[in-house]
Amino acid sequence: MAVVDVMLPYYGDVGLMKKAANSVMAQQFQDWRLRVFDDGYPSTEPEEFFAGIDDPRVSYQKNGENLGANGNYRKALAQADAPIVVIMGADDIMLPNYLDVVVRSFEAHPEAAIVQPGVQVIDENGAAVNPLVDRVKKVCAPQATSPLVLANEDLAASLLRANWTYFPSLAWRSEVVQEIGFTEGLDVVQDLAMLLDVAARGGALVVDPELAFLYRRHSASDSSVRALDGRRFEEERRFFQDQAERFRARGWSKAARAATTHLMSRLNAASLVGKGIASGNSTAVQKLLKHVVA
Repeated sequence: MAVVDVMLPYYGDVGLMKKAANSVMAQQFQDWRLRVFDDGYPSTEPEEFFAGIDDPRVSYQKNGENLGANGNYRKALAQADAPIVVIMGADDIMLPNYLDVVVRSFEAHPEAAIVQPGVQVIDENGAAVNPLVDRVKKVCAPQATSPLVLANEDLAASLLRANWTYFPSLAWRSEVVQEIGFTEGLDVVQDLAMLLDVAARGGALVVDPELAFLYRRHSASDSSVRALDGRRFEEERRFFQDQAERFRARGWSKAARAATTHLMSRLNAASLVGKGIASGNSTAVQKLLKHVVA
């Protein structure tokens, strides 16, 4: 059994997927498996690419029917059996030190359920970028020059103020994330829901500032589209209301207050009102304003 399972749910750009896979195969830490889950992409190129890789650590399977992103992620997670699992984006890049960093952090902090390494954001063309959303994430993230551990209410409250993590870059204790799983019906807050479940169970997250991962941000991503038309914030508002009630019942007043306020989420909605007006989408503008003041 490998130490790390890198699960790669895939549907989309073949070239970017190849770069993601090659970055896993270029890791300095060698005790890994790469498992690719093709959600029925209409091309033989991915299968041909992996058929040409002579490495028993690499496997590829194509779903008989399209499961959708949530379903394919659930399928991938269920098949992990290494102690550590990474659910990687099919267009992101592991720097060669990535697995070294996360395995080292888990060894140094056996209480940890998750490791967040240092991340650089890149655009569609691979150029380093620093858009507003990522500048905000950086300001809200724990400021650390060496590995830092957050747990319990401190972790929940910090994440509810602003989700400063990058989900595809996270490494997880397999038994923890498999017990939590992906929640059906959630899209844009799926990652935050899983992280808060870890915090609620007493789990810890290690922030290791060493740069080890390139996260690709697309201007036309699903979450961007949902944000501009207001759908993202409908889901977020329901989610934050539920979390406020959850943590209030636990006596976690800081976390409940952060969920009730969800200031960064409100500011994000407010920043899009001008774009909504410019697009002439009055329904979206109403949804955005509702989130800002609700």
